[in-house]
Amino acid sequence: MGLLSGSQRMGAAALLLAVSTILSRLMGLVRDKVISWQFGAGSEADMYFAAFVVPDIINGLLAGGIMSITMIPLLSRRFAEDEDDAWRFFSCVFSWMSLAAVIVTGAGMLGAHQLARITAPGFDEAQLARLTFFMRIILPAQVFFLCGSCMTALLFLRRQFRVPALTPLIYNGCIILGGLCLPWCSRQLGLPPQWEFEGMSGYCAGVTVGAAIGAFWLPWRVARGGGLQLEWRLRHPLFLKFLLTALPLMLGQTIILLDEQFMRVFGSQLAEGGVSLLNYARRITQVPVGLMGQAAAVASYPFLVALVTSGERERFDSTLATALRASVGLIIPCALWLGLAAGPVLTVIFQGGRFGPSETLACTPLLQIMLAATPFWIIYMVLVRAFYANGDTVTPAVTGTIMTVLVLPCYQFWAVPHGAWAISLVSGLSVSAYVLWLMGIWRRRMGGGAFAGLGGQALRVLLCSLVAALPACWGQSLPLAEWLARLTGSRPAPLIEALGLLGVSGSLFALSFALLSQRLAPDVLAPLWQRLRRRARRQEAADRPDAPDRR
Repeated sequence: MGLLSGSQRMGAAALLLAVSTILSRLMGLVRDKVISWQFGAGSEADMYFAAFVVPDIINGLLAGGIMSITMIPLLSRRFAEDEDDAWRFFSCVFSWMSLAAVIVTGAGMLGAHQLARITAPGFDEAQLARLTFFMRIILPAQVFFLCGSCMTALLFLRRQFRVPALTPLIYNGCIILGGLCLPWCSRQLGLPPQWEFEGMSGYCAGVTVGAAIGAFWLPWRVARGGGLQLEWRLRHPLFLKFLLTALPLMLGQTIILLDEQFMRVFGSQLAEGGVSLLNYARRITQVPVGLMGQAAAVASYPFLVALVTSGERERFDSTLATALRASVGLIIPCALWLGLAAGPVLTVIFQGGRFGPSETLACTPLLQIMLAATPFWIIYMVLVRAFYANGDTVTPAVTGTIMTVLVLPCYQFWAVPHGAWAISLVSGLSVSAYVLWLMGIWRRRMGGGAFAGLGGQALRVLLCSLVAALPACWGQSLPLAEWLARLTGSRPAPLIEALGLLGVSGSLFALSFALLSQRLAPDVLAPLWQRLRRRARRQEAADRPDAPDRR
């Protein structure tokens, strides 16, 4: 089967990727739940999360989204013009990516101890030695990620989205299995101490195995079955154009890309558990951002590219404005309620085992602070694709890099002395400032059509959310534990109490917000109501006595 022969409807592809994103986020929470249960917010968990700083930077430096944004358009045109030459171009990119991945990863493994000192300046010598060990296990995963990204680009070009959708699920599944099974297996096999997978080392091994299977082997096998032609090649006339287009994305280490790494680097200078608590809070914060932002970005980007190509500027602005209003209109109530219910949410997701009530109490304000910036995360995910659709990869990279340089002293000289809450605050403020800067640049260059009605809708949705928060607060203050104790004769477990509070509070908030938004911001839930009405009409038609039998 030829490379370009596969086809799949865009809506089905977007739905598949959205479902994959949901499952991946949930598996990520399950993975961190297992880690928090076993290790809590302690030194071992801190070192595990800190071990990802260098690998993630390498991945962002060499990949940085370049496959989907720069390689696919060039490769698509070459396949349309000359298939044999397209394979030569692909081989050139793959050869350089493989070579760079092996060299950079190898250098990272050799200098792991020195890199550990830089990325975790607050760790003592024993922790640095352990961190170095973790990094050397995790770093080879980047070779599989980076080489696999080339194969994944081919699959996207063929519109084969099933394997890319499986990649994060396999990856997270291998991490969980590695952490739970490898220590037990090494003990059963009687391996010498230096080969035992104790502590977090099993999870580290799962990272590399998951990358090898999910990110490289499976896409490679499917691409090979679709006619993959690969050779070692370091020259091609189109490679320089590809490199010049990709360089801004590769070198522009923006505040968005480095946000998580900053939390790990500067969190290492806090008391034990600082890195872990910041990671757990950020993990929950990024779930609604990933779900809503990914859906808006996946749904809007192909249309934005097509509208730019056809020169339909008014429709481009309208499509972008619709995507921004829809995503912001959903994230504001979600973030506000999550912040209101932060304690019960953390209790349900993480509390248990070595993650006790004190860790929940310490993590709650971090989660609330991070949630305040989620609307700007959503705007970024949609707006940056508008820049890319116009062929501008430089502006987001340059402005983001400048913001990164400006914010570093704030982290080191203000946030670290004040603690984890200050690191969360600097993170949220820097991301918000960066996105506002991008919005200002876009307005100056392209006009304000893309933001038409965004501010007004955001204010109306915020008002609805604040009013809906009143009955939700009342529901959350109910003495459910005492009531259940009277009914059952014993006080319920914290998980049961938290689930009950979330159920009552969430139901009151959702009902109140739905009623208020119907009047003040009807566009927010309009797609939901339309879908429900269509389903009701179909059901009504099917229930008629004269309806045809479709069995």
